[in-house]
Amino acid sequence: MLKFLELLGAPALSILEKMGKMVLFFCSFLSWSVRPPFKIRHIVKQLHFIGAKSFFIILPTAFFTGGVLALQGFNTLQNFGGEGLLGALVALGIIRELGPVLAALMVTARAGSAITAEIGIMKITEQIDALKTMAVDPIKFVVVPKIIAGIIALPLLTAMFDLIGIWGGYAVGVHLLGVNEGSYFGEIKSNLDFEDITGGFWKSVSFGLLITWFACYEGYHAGHGAEGVGRATTNSVVITSVSILVWDYFMTSILL
Repeated sequence: MLKFLELLGAPALSILEKMGKMVLFFCSFLSWSVRPPFKIRHIVKQLHFIGAKSFFIILPTAFFTGGVLALQGFNTLQNFGGEGLLGALVALGIIRELGPVLAALMVTARAGSAITAEIGIMKITEQIDALKTMAVDPIKFVVVPKIIAGIIALPLLTAMFDLIGIWGGYAVGVHLLGVNEGSYFGEIKSNLDFEDITGGFWKSVSFGLLITWFACYEGYHAGHGAEGVGRATTNSVVITSVSILVWDYFMTSILL
């Protein structure tokens, strides 16, 4: 029995230890993020990397997500004679849930993994230690611009995802399936509330924080060698993706 409890307790203690380290890492970010000097140039550079370079993966994902949602929704609504509600179905589904979640998952796959690998390589090549010897805190220099840029970039990418997704639903629903154009946009206007938009906005802000926080943490604590960086990158993508889905559930339950 004692051996069984030890087998259960060791992973639990390891998880709690890692959670504690992640909280301390986040506290370090908060502390350094409000201390001058503020490196605006570094933040803009990370905004370009996380935001602008992710647009070309957001665009097709959003368009075909809206198209698939229109196809599935039309077949379901047709059984009840409610084809006119297709616009509301597409818009609400994307703005409330699919837009923030899928945009975050795409950014995790592209930018989150790259951030972890970049910081991990800096760690194993002793660039992090070199910054410390020059009296430059690596959290301030490396981590803070990335997390701030992620918090700013995700809402912007989510807004683009929402617009392109609704347009994809329009292209399929109106031009392919024959739904009335006025009915499509009219139902969106009638059923979409400002609370739906703000709910998606706060989700995207929190997802931007989660992506960059976990990516920077895993890279900062990467093991030695290429294997350590690869393991940290994999852990970053997996943990972030699962956390996004779990946090989305809690955010939805709070915002409803």
